[in-house]
Parts: sequence; C-alpha cells; structure tokens
Amino acid sequence: DYCLRKKGVEETFPFDEQTLVFKVMGKMFALTGLEHAEFTVNLKCDPDRALELREQHPEIKPGWHMSKTHWNTVSFEGSLDDAFLCELIDHSYELVVNSLTKKLRTELENL
Repeated sequence: DYCLRKKGVEETFPFDEQTLVFKVMGKMFALTGLEHAEFTVNLKCDPDRALELREQHPEIKPGWHMSKTHWNTVSFEGSLDDAFLCELIDHSYELVVNSLTKKLRTELENL
C-alpha cells in the first residue's frame, strides 16, 4: 500500500505471477516474490549506503537475483521498524526518480 501511494507508481507482474514489481514511470524500484514464506523486498540503494546498511542490519542483504552493488534484499519480518522500512522504500523510489529523463520527471511532476 505504501508503494502504491507514491506518485506515478504502478504494480506489475512482468516476470511471472509470483514476482510483484513496483515501478515509477515504468522503472522498477521495488520487487518481492509472493511465493516465499518470509516477506522480503528488493530495494534499490546507493552503493555506499547499501554496504553500510548490510553491515549494520542482519535483515539487509545483497539483492537476490539483482545487481549486488545497487540492490538490497530487505526482510520485512525482522526487527526493522516500519518508519525505517518506509525510509528504505523512499530512498529506492527517489533514486529511480532522479535517474529518469527530464521528460519523464516532468510527466511525473504533472500527474
């Protein structure tokens, strides 16, 4: 629900019926496998911050099936509080928005 409240976001299943992907203006910023017992989400992250987060929090690991440099897999069932999880989602969303073309950023602003 939190991801869908963000501007320009859609949820899709581009790979299969089990992998839920959240995109902003067509670009992926969060994905989760619905078939897994543990609820984890892959989130984009600044490479330096990604390393720091992995060192500080056992719930944050290198992105599973993703670029280990730019993605983390975050357990939403561990001890991380909701505010921190939302901050990680916000960071991922903002990284993707900042990488959009000027045309797409303008379209997003006008939504």
